[in-house]
Amino acid sequence: MRAEEPAAARPPRQVQLAGVLVGVQGLLAIAFAAALGMRSLAPGVPVGSVLGEAAYFVVIGVALLAVGAGLVTGRRWARTPAIVTQLLLLPVVYSLIGPSRQLVLGIVAGAFVVTTFMLLISERSREWSMGLDLPDARG
Repeated sequence: MRAEEPAAARPPRQVQLAGVLVGVQGLLAIAFAAALGMRSLAPGVPVGSVLGEAAYFVVIGVALLAVGAGLVTGRRWARTPAIVTQLLLLPVVYSLIGPSRQLVLGIVAGAFVVTTFMLLISERSREWSMGLDLPDARG
């Protein structure tokens, strides 16, 4: 951030924290991709499809890291993809809690996703994303 930018241009703490949480989601996606890559080394595993899935998660992880970095550094465009990501993760949380019967993992993931979502939709975050915190927006 440049020194001549006004203090109001910095993102609020909610947005910065949400950016860190979205970045953690990106790192988890990349770690999952690495685990899939290791799985492809096992005998009897279809290498092509497993590596394709791993590549998909690498792309998703890199995108989430970019969105998280955007939020932390005050890029207003990053809020919308972060919100959409949290909404897309809700069925994953349901699947963990319900059909997969991984209750603890589902609750932890659900708390993580809901916390991130609530930070992103807070009133302060909304005002910031619309530029209402800028000095010339009050006139």
